[in-house]
Amino acid sequence: MKSLHRQIFTAAALLAVLVTRLAALERPDVTFKIFQFPADKIPRIDGDASDWAIVPDSYAIGTDQLVDDSSRHQKFDPKNLNVRVKVGWVKGLNRLYFLYEADDNYWDFSQPGLHNDTFEIAVDGDASGGPFIDRFHPNKDVIGDAEAWFSFHGVHAQNYHIFTPHVGKDWCMAWGAPSWIKELPWANAAQKFDFKPGESGHYTLEFWITPFDYAGAEGPSRAVESVLRENKIISLAWAVIDYDDVNAKGSSGFWNLSRKHTFYGQASELCAFKLMPLEPELAPKLDARWTFKVIDMGRRLVAFQDASVGKITAWKWDFGDGETSTEQHPLHTYAKPGQYVVVLNVESSDGTSRRAKIWDVVLR
Repeated sequence: MKSLHRQIFTAAALLAVLVTRLAALERPDVTFKIFQFPADKIPRIDGDASDWAIVPDSYAIGTDQLVDDSSRHQKFDPKNLNVRVKVGWVKGLNRLYFLYEADDNYWDFSQPGLHNDTFEIAVDGDASGGPFIDRFHPNKDVIGDAEAWFSFHGVHAQNYHIFTPHVGKDWCMAWGAPSWIKELPWANAAQKFDFKPGESGHYTLEFWITPFDYAGAEGPSRAVESVLRENKIISLAWAVIDYDDVNAKGSSGFWNLSRKHTFYGQASELCAFKLMPLEPELAPKLDARWTFKVIDMGRRLVAFQDASVGKITAWKWDFGDGETSTEQHPLHTYAKPGQYVVVLNVESSDGTSRRAKIWDVVLR
């Protein structure tokens, strides 16, 4: 009897290990990286990938990291389809930049509808999760199809069917009621290729999108952009939908980063992506920076916040009224109204840096 129990226990343990491994294959425990472009090196959206040369290869996500969950292919064949994706961001801009490069043995893009080689992405800018398309609305049976579409689909997370290439049609379908999100000033795209439908060739696409915490059918008047900041985790995933026959009803492959087929409408099935700081070789060693906030206009009380880059050892503030401070984050009360030139000088082992702001601080 003990031997039987031991066999059952061993079998159960092996089953548990197998289940764990299968789960890991479905949703790998990995956080992908989003490259931070310096403000003076923002990629130009023109279909030329040279702006992305500064992005290390460690940021690239290729076909070898995708799984065809249509079960047509056990593993990818680079002679059939080979893609490479890099994602970037710029501090201070709520935009996600993408470089999509692909080699395909058969490009399908002659028809005006959805039958088109497609790069489908879904993004949840605050990683709040949950369903975001009409068919997954928890109360769809109560509110009806139309209300589920207009009040829910694409509102708190967004899905873009990006046509690769797009010829004679919009560059993408922003799936859901807020179709305005695919237009300037919320998005932009440019492509480069030299093949015809049915031919093989290399394709390059550059684009950026704006992720939204709220984007409604009524337009941008009530929209809330997702705020992007260093080290923030957002949810993002994509699939490459490959067509190899213009007359076929379905695709020949659905190459998925998420491992969950319904990621396209379930934000909880997206992958974790981290908005990275500047790479060390691109970050300044020393740069004086600061912000301020008027705490009490009546008393003319101002809080100054040091935001300098570098290993600062000393600060000197000149408030523009004859008063100074060596604190890092000083409070200062101005005796008189006026327009002030405020200067911050910082020191470190790398030298000195100064930042003056002319008439930013104005008091009455």
